[in-house]
Amino acid sequence: MKNQFLILLLIVLSMQAHSQIVYENGYFINDNNEKTECIIKNIDWQFNPSEFEYKLSETSETQTASIRFAKEFGITNVSKYVRAKVNIDRSNEDIAKLNSNRNPEFKEEMLFLKVLIEGNASLFIYEERELRRFFYQSNNSEINQLIFKSFLITDKQIGYNNQFRQQLHNDLKCETISINDIKNLPYYKKELIRFFIDYNKCLKTGYVNFDEKARRKFVNLTIRPGANYSSLVIKNSLSSSHTDFEPKLSFRLGMEMELLMPFNKNKWAFIIEPTYQSFKSQSNTTYSVNYKSVELPLGIRHYFYLNEKSKVFLNSSIVIDFITNSTLKNRSFEILELRSFYNYAIGFGFKYNDRFSIELRYLTKRNILSNHTYWASEYKTMSFIMGYSFLRTTASKKNKRSAVSGN
Repeated sequence: MKNQFLILLLIVLSMQAHSQIVYENGYFINDNNEKTECIIKNIDWQFNPSEFEYKLSETSETQTASIRFAKEFGITNVSKYVRAKVNIDRSNEDIAKLNSNRNPEFKEEMLFLKVLIEGNASLFIYEERELRRFFYQSNNSEINQLIFKSFLITDKQIGYNNQFRQQLHNDLKCETISINDIKNLPYYKKELIRFFIDYNKCLKTGYVNFDEKARRKFVNLTIRPGANYSSLVIKNSLSSSHTDFEPKLSFRLGMEMELLMPFNKNKWAFIIEPTYQSFKSQSNTTYSVNYKSVELPLGIRHYFYLNEKSKVFLNSSIVIDFITNSTLKNRSFEILELRSFYNYAIGFGFKYNDRFSIELRYLTKRNILSNHTYWASEYKTMSFIMGYSFLRTTASKKNKRSAVSGN
């Protein structure tokens, strides 16, 4: 059973290079200010890209546009990136790597900045691993970094250069924006977006909130009934006995909460699934078992898109087991209380239209006699799970277009 599962798992993994992804309507502008309508491979960049892939039509070949070629590109109704030569401070914000210099250490670079708010006053963001910087522009002036930097005052005291507040006070003045709106403003995306929206509203000019366009809710709730095929072996080290219980098919019922990660087209997710399961069986000798528990798998899921409505997925979880009213006994009325710690699970499945799903899951062996010195056990399960998502909060987009490419 385990070998068959691993073979199926390898087949699913091999599908990654051949699966379909979704291209989306977009555009780019080159150095000659020529705008090209196209479809762009939107991988929902977690960090700012330096290039992107596009096609002029669904049947044309994939091309790559670098930052040297395109001065701007965007996904229709989703996101926009602009090229800018800016001074950026890459000072590390890791407490263990801070120094005593409170001033930014600028370096001129050519970057694709992601537009958060576009208007009379615009807000941009640049992100890399362990680096996040905000930039702004007012009245089509140069784009400048909003300055924030942590530094050491002493070995045990940290100071903060909040010069960005003075920048906003000097450059973005309006009658409804008070000094109190600025003096405690944190260097966080949500609060800065709100400030730039308030400023553009104060000027009574139009603005575009690209962060709102891209924002999606990322929680799915799914009811997951299914069947477990389970087996149990117990061993006693004193008598060297070895007892097999008859494998059984039993019902299981879970409720899964899936937290989708807001990058890479929601291909990654955290999952938690409280699940009721039971196993009642007897051996060919003198033992019987009545085992009931609530399992709590905590894991990671990765999706592979086949088309707009269909996708396959892989899971890897640690399973914590909470046993209730369960015993193992023999005919001499010896009763052993059951207790276990945790084991692991891997699974793969198929999901259709973000609503219906099936999954085949293998759970590694679990010792349900862990509180008995001379006893050990191997409880193993293969699960077939069906799912129905009754709360789906991932927004769909009307501008998607399919094109074959690798994930």
